[in-house]
Amino acid sequence: MDKYTLWSLRLGYSAKQAKIIKAVGINSFLENSFAQEFSLEIPEFIQNSPKSFKELQAIRKKLKSSPEEAKAVLKKEQQTHSDLKAWWIGKMLEDEFPLREKMTCFWHNHYVATYQKVKVNNWVFQHNQILRENAFGNFKVLTKKIIQTNAMVTYLDNTDNRRGNLNENLSRELLELFTLGIGNYSEEDIKNGAKGLAGLGIGENGATYRKFFEDGDSFSYLGKSGNFKVDQLIDIIFQQPKVPYLITRKILKWFIYDNPTEELVQYYGSYFKEVDFEIKPLLTKIFTEEFSKPTAGSKIKNPLEYILQLIQELNLPVKNEKAIAFFIKDQGMDLFNQPNVKGWDGGNSWLTSQIFLQRNTIVDAICNGRPFGQRRLVKDDEMMESTAQNNSITVKLNWNKNQNNKQIIAELGNRLLFQISENDQLDFEKRLKYDFDGTSEGSDNAVLRLFNFMAKLPEFQLI
Repeated sequence: MDKYTLWSLRLGYSAKQAKIIKAVGINSFLENSFAQEFSLEIPEFIQNSPKSFKELQAIRKKLKSSPEEAKAVLKKEQQTHSDLKAWWIGKMLEDEFPLREKMTCFWHNHYVATYQKVKVNNWVFQHNQILRENAFGNFKVLTKKIIQTNAMVTYLDNTDNRRGNLNENLSRELLELFTLGIGNYSEEDIKNGAKGLAGLGIGENGATYRKFFEDGDSFSYLGKSGNFKVDQLIDIIFQQPKVPYLITRKILKWFIYDNPTEELVQYYGSYFKEVDFEIKPLLTKIFTEEFSKPTAGSKIKNPLEYILQLIQELNLPVKNEKAIAFFIKDQGMDLFNQPNVKGWDGGNSWLTSQIFLQRNTIVDAICNGRPFGQRRLVKDDEMMESTAQNNSITVKLNWNKNQNNKQIIAELGNRLLFQISENDQLDFEKRLKYDFDGTSEGSDNAVLRLFNFMAKLPEFQLI
């Protein structure tokens, strides 16, 4: 695979940025990615959704007396949630430098807070915007901000955590999944952390402590004694020597390696500690140093990487991003609704036999002109209904009509496949024969059939 295409896929969602990386170099590309402006403007569909806890309480109280009205409000909120997924996918498709959105998605899968549990679109949106705003910032600062969101305290049941009746969920995941990892804390630390988090519940613009539910006792936490609240707890956590390595391993897995070596985790983790948990220099070091290594094929594409590359390669017009959201959900990557607090597993879970079959089916459908991306999706409770708005679609594969068969095969292979075996090459040449003429009638269809064949190989599933 061409190196620039490979890193365009890794730092975004398609090969669209390959020419930019080749022209300006990986360092400048990263600088441009970090510097790209982004908006924190609230979309209209979110503005029309309940914003505050008081507003939500008032609506719930009113709906108790009217089941029909309650059903209508629920349906409206489900539609808003569907709009939220489409809005985010639109940003992934449109951004010239999509690294911020890819990093936002990484944090989204690290600090999980699902809509299915939270049930308030505004809180889920606020959570997502904090991840976007701090995507390249400081890990400790981001942890403090995200733990104190209404979405997080709701998702991990800290609204039930109060003096004399502790709920340890948030305290446990703060240590186990968000910062230190299993084996680097004690059960007593979890219990005492819950004391420090007791009373941290839903507020108007974010989580806030309620004094009546706080625990005022002194306790020991990771070797420190006192009565610590959320910011102090996180400060103590980030003094622990193991903090850099959990997140460094996850970053390497998200972008480059399904199975990073412990040597790499330790090497980059130690640097992360040196730069005081600043994310931007860590990403710069990882990407610039791994760029020159022969690492193609070390990671299975997640559903977003898979489908957005396919759309870009075939110049497929996207009429409705909700169709993409529906497809990746079917592939096990439901945005804002991970299966559990651990998030999507990634790696081999992205290439089960069922997922591979679904991917090959969608490639066949698109290459044969059947609609994708031109659908209206309506969510009613847990049911998704889709209706095709058009009977066919037009795809356009970019290739050079003046090249011979081997040149076309090589160009497509460099864009699509992390490696090409001798047997694969022979198969390709059977489909695009030595006497192929790019100017003849039907040549576009012949190259499209070759693309279809390549895109259904296991080698297309990896980057």
